[in-house]
Amino acid sequence: MNVQKTMDFLSRLQQNNHREWFHAHKNEYKIIEKEHHAFVEQLILGISSFDPTVKNLSIKDCTYRIYRDIRFSKDKTPYKTHIGAYVCPGGKKSGNAGYYFHIESQSDGLLGCNFLSTGLYLPDKAVLQSIREDIAFKGKEFLAAIKKAKDFQLNMNNHLVKVPMGFSANNPNKEYLKLKDVYLMKTMSNESLLAPNLLERIVTDFKTTLVFNNFLNRAVTFAREEM
Repeated sequence: MNVQKTMDFLSRLQQNNHREWFHAHKNEYKIIEKEHHAFVEQLILGISSFDPTVKNLSIKDCTYRIYRDIRFSKDKTPYKTHIGAYVCPGGKKSGNAGYYFHIESQSDGLLGCNFLSTGLYLPDKAVLQSIREDIAFKGKEFLAAIKKAKDFQLNMNNHLVKVPMGFSANNPNKEYLKLKDVYLMKTMSNESLLAPNLLERIVTDFKTTLVFNNFLNRAVTFAREEM
């Protein structure tokens, strides 16, 4: 994948986010998309080498369309100015924790950075309850999983003000019980993205988050069995 070409296109799209410009440059996008898909195919293989739960996933299972769903949004710009891939057991719509790789234009309002992430974004109520129970009673295991993930940080931005009902306010891990999302994140500079052996480095980074991912998916499985 030509990362520089991808970032340049996304930045120009951010400045010209309308159908006329995109249609005039659609062939350019198709080349970028094809290269991105080829990269994701290799990423799936790389992750499956240490996490067999993601074996046999397809490109469609892990990638996203560039077209925004603007039906219920005040922002009517038609195109995303980032690309990403979410590799998780069962595919992106499964509700399972997984591994996410994200590149965006430098003016993108999503998170303002390129990053790797492992975990769950806005899990449903039953799954979040199950994760919180595991954190409450297996806090040392949760913290050990975070520590094992080299250079990743637990994202604490989206949280409740108070400890959720049913959990003790004296629990030593009460701050983690407040989380609405449970995921690790590692930002990547442009220089890091453009450096050699990007795929190998990403796979190596994600491998350090396997224990964290397994911790969450155990809770996901338990929540579904209880339904």
